[in-house]
Amino acid sequence: MGAVVAGLLHGCSLTPLRRQSAPPARIGAESLQQPSLSGDGRLLATLVERAGRTTVQLQERRSGKVLPLQHLRRGQPHSSPSLSWNGRYLAVLIQQGARRQIVIEDRATGRLQPLFLPARQEPQQLSLSADGQRLAVEVIRGGSQRIAMFNLSGLLEPDRAPGLLERGAGAMP
Repeated sequence: MGAVVAGLLHGCSLTPLRRQSAPPARIGAESLQQPSLSGDGRLLATLVERAGRTTVQLQERRSGKVLPLQHLRRGQPHSSPSLSWNGRYLAVLIQQGARRQIVIEDRATGRLQPLFLPARQEPQQLSLSADGQRLAVEVIRGGSQRIAMFNLSGLLEPDRAPGLLERGAGAMP
């Protein structure tokens, strides 16, 4: 039996994974908070304080280059950023007067998609699925917290990892 196991393990490495340090996310004295990494690991969304206001910042992880966000220059403070797989979609909470509002910026089309909650529900945190088709939101209503799930499939195109096919003709079940 030992020979069988040794034969099966031939060529396998049991070396522990090494922790890779990422390059600095941003040069300077800015404090970065609430990180969200795209599924492919290429983009990093964080919150940063600028001129006394908290704003979301999107950057390429390897180079540290800050990428423009077309619609998220107002409605500050921002909170709870969440990225889809390739970083096409960035969901975030923005401030609209006395209330928080969920918005999703589609970086491919430049469109900003607001999502409205039923009356008297205040979003606290959110998490966008990697494919951009579902959104989990922590909401407070009447002093109690709960998680609300939203299906975005009729609203957003899927943001799939490379090589994954849609269900339908030619797709694997």
